[in-house]
Amino acid sequence: MGRLTIFAKGNLDLRDSLHSLKIGDTVTWNGVNEILRSRFPGTLVRLRHEVWTRSDALLEADGAVPTAIAKRDLPLSPYTIEAQFSSALFDADCDAVILSILPDLTTSLVRHRRDGYLFYPYNWATWPPAEIEWLRRDFRPVGLLEVETSMSYLERIVARLRGRSPAPILIYNVSSVVPGDSVHCYAGLDDVFSSRIRRFNLGLIELSRRTGISIVDVDTLLARAGADRLKLDPVHLNAEGCRLVAAEVVRVLEDLGCLTPAEARS
Repeated sequence: MGRLTIFAKGNLDLRDSLHSLKIGDTVTWNGVNEILRSRFPGTLVRLRHEVWTRSDALLEADGAVPTAIAKRDLPLSPYTIEAQFSSALFDADCDAVILSILPDLTTSLVRHRRDGYLFYPYNWATWPPAEIEWLRRDFRPVGLLEVETSMSYLERIVARLRGRSPAPILIYNVSSVVPGDSVHCYAGLDDVFSSRIRRFNLGLIELSRRTGISIVDVDTLLARAGADRLKLDPVHLNAEGCRLVAAEVVRVLEDLGCLTPAEARS
């Protein structure tokens, strides 16, 4: 039995396509091993998935949870405190690393006023009043990342990973088709999400040129197959969309030499 260990650091775009997609109580897509069973019999992916808030927070994380947060019972799941401050990605033994630009596209963080660490107060508006007051008193907002800043952080992440392992690094881009978007004139508009996605996707191409990382081109995959039909909302895919992305991951891993047909192993 061949086994490929993948560390996937990202959010639902990675988890849904690589591990499983569950809608309600029904599993509608069962992950990348569904592709491998038919394409590479006898080979299985062991997937380690960890959520990711943003690239700057990941670079600052050292595995230690700040005391001020550790002593509080905050309803942060799935962005648990342990995952937010985890540095496991940089220590993991794996055959491939898969990341995504989605966290940098969409996530705003806060920074502790005294101690300086970044934190994602997921769903903070539903917290108890005392916890909301603590958040407002002790943290200041940090806005969205610009594409140049994001790519510089991602380049540092790639360099850090490459410093300890030759494992291939794949990064998902994001489909720029936003359901319901019908803008035809951008004069006077602030940042439009579909345009922001396109800028990040282009930035990722330049990052690939500089570093040699592989892009999982979700944008092109969905455009060819019909993005409106495959998307549940601006960033989440249905089961067919997840299958297409997982199949592309397998294709890229095969091209990189991570997967070998059974007949070649015998």
